[in-house]
Amino acid sequence: MDDLQENNIRTEEQKVKRLPLTSDYVFKRIFAREENNSMLKDFLESILNIHINKVEVKNPELTPNMADEKLGILDLKLDIDNERVVDVEMQVSNEHNIKERSSTYLSKLAAEQLKAKQNYKELKKIITINILKYNYLERNAYHSIARMKYEDTNPIEFVDMGYKKEEEEATNTFEMHFIELPKFKQKNPDCNTKLEQWLWLIDGSEEEKVKMSAKENEEINKTLKELNKLSKDPEEVAKYEEREWSIMRYDVEMKTNRELGEKEGEIRGLKIGEKRGRIEGEKNGRENEKKNVIKNLHKLNIPIEKIAKAVELKEEEVKAFLNEKK
Repeated sequence: MDDLQENNIRTEEQKVKRLPLTSDYVFKRIFAREENNSMLKDFLESILNIHINKVEVKNPELTPNMADEKLGILDLKLDIDNERVVDVEMQVSNEHNIKERSSTYLSKLAAEQLKAKQNYKELKKIITINILKYNYLERNAYHSIARMKYEDTNPIEFVDMGYKKEEEEATNTFEMHFIELPKFKQKNPDCNTKLEQWLWLIDGSEEEKVKMSAKENEEINKTLKELNKLSKDPEEVAKYEEREWSIMRYDVEMKTNRELGEKEGEIRGLKIGEKRGRIEGEKNGRENEKKNVIKNLHKLNIPIEKIAKAVELKEEEVKAFLNEKK
């Protein structure tokens, strides 16, 4: 990219507040469009570290999928070279369940394939890519990949049998990617790799890094222009704001429900405690009353058998109480 192009980009940026690519609406609005397919390919190549010939977006519509959650999901379902099925999701709010959600998506994508083919051997590789605007995993790496591995139940025996001691893939059918933007920003890498360049654009907080990435990578430069164009469209800005308000309301509602649930739990616990206390107190009161009756009847030399009947206890229990008093 020459200096004139760079100056044009700078001029555009001064005119408009750029919409964030961390918005699921903005992300899908740009990458789901057929004319932006080359940008999507380059972005996916940077994460998956593979060469891609063709990417097909299976759900280009911008209507949230309401099947799984009240808020709805704006994700990208993709087919790569008819060999891989990929789900890309942008996550802004930490709901503390992204690993479980990602695992569920893997299962759903596998089930969808089986419905069509009914043949396990024909399953395409299934990948989920989760871009997180928060830290989630207890790892230092900002890009983590989860695959199914064998676990050695007896490492020594495993080696003796001729197998490698290191972990081996149980299957390469399933793969989960987690990209944590705060960890990326904290490491503050240069723009040397395609992944670093794309993540600086998506993060959007370091303008110099964004410009450097656009200068180094033409697909990022095209994406930046498309993002600036989108940001100047009042209708698109309104849709973005509407989506953000929906997410905000959902987050507040979820937080309120959690707090109410915790409060109700505390109240329920107190009530249960009070009830148990009353029951325990009544029980102790009845026991003390019986003990007083036993003591008084015994002073009157009433036989143990009759005392037991009077207080509805076994003779052994009456004797045990009287022996305690000696």
